[in-house]
Amino acid sequence: MAVRAAVLPAVGSPLEITGIDLPDPGPGQVRVRLAAAGVCHSDLSLSDGTMRVPVPAVLGHEGAGTVVAVGEGVGHVAPGDGVVLNWAPSCGACHACSLGEVWLCANALKGAGDVYARTAEGTDLHPGLNVAAFAEETVVSAACVLPVPEGVPLTDAALLGCAVLTGYGAVHHSAQVRPGETVAVFGVGGVGLAALQAARIAGASKIVAVDVSAEKEELARAAGATDYVIASENTAREIRALTGKQGVDVAVECAGRAVSIRTAWDSTRRGGRTTVVGIGGKDQQVTFNALEIFHWGRTLSGCVYGNSDPAEDLPVLAEHVRAGRLDLSALVTERISLEGIPAAFENMLAGKGGRALVVF
Repeated sequence: MAVRAAVLPAVGSPLEITGIDLPDPGPGQVRVRLAAAGVCHSDLSLSDGTMRVPVPAVLGHEGAGTVVAVGEGVGHVAPGDGVVLNWAPSCGACHACSLGEVWLCANALKGAGDVYARTAEGTDLHPGLNVAAFAEETVVSAACVLPVPEGVPLTDAALLGCAVLTGYGAVHHSAQVRPGETVAVFGVGGVGLAALQAARIAGASKIVAVDVSAEKEELARAAGATDYVIASENTAREIRALTGKQGVDVAVECAGRAVSIRTAWDSTRRGGRTTVVGIGGKDQQVTFNALEIFHWGRTLSGCVYGNSDPAEDLPVLAEHVRAGRLDLSALVTERISLEGIPAAFENMLAGKGGRALVVF
């Protein structure tokens, strides 16, 4: 069956909106009709080669939709069910999974190398990060679908698959923000906006949002920021001034740039925690001297997928949504069609907006 999709023909090439031939689900697979898909900066990183996956590919890893059909052996979902796509399913058997660190599963992205569909001309296509959400329909492993929590609209639920799990998890699981602590969030995109809301939910006393764009201040404050700083060479100094010259207890870096990682570290108090969520390229080198590492006693840590377990965290997030503490729609700055994805990529490159949502 032919469906429309956004195809990346080669690394560095523009996306092509075209028809693809999508097969019926095989054993252990599920076919999903997409309701919505979020346009994430990670998709841009895949298209420009910062993160490498087999191509040609259909990108999109943050989505939700309705099950159309299931293959043999699938029992946890059925046709008609609403599901959230999970782009990094854990295998349950590798070393990381045995430690309970499912977000570091060694086999999570094995499916990205599979051929899951073909172009109209017969060229093999890969699912960019397992789920190929930039398409009207997709076929995924059953491990890549989780039931949509009760009370969460299907289009909003798409954001749970990456931005919210990552931003919320960075604050609650990685940084472990405690009530009364001060927090700075660097980068007010979709993940940054989710992190700001998560810091508010955690009971942070001061929440400083940092971004290169003055236009994002309203978004940031609506998400929970108490202060807004335009990124510059003086950012760390400004943040220390806002925190009694101490620096914040926790800095969450969501941009993936060497300069913002270094600034986040400099903005953190002595003994504070800096969590890096953003995905930067190999050319983004961050340097520290040995004395400052000793003197400041800070903790610098990476954060993959918010250090989250989607199966356990989705119900928690849904409860926050139902209680009005977490506003998923506030993460969306524009709703677009499939054809609007290339322009959304350009907006991300220009540092505009929070999260574009493709609505099918």
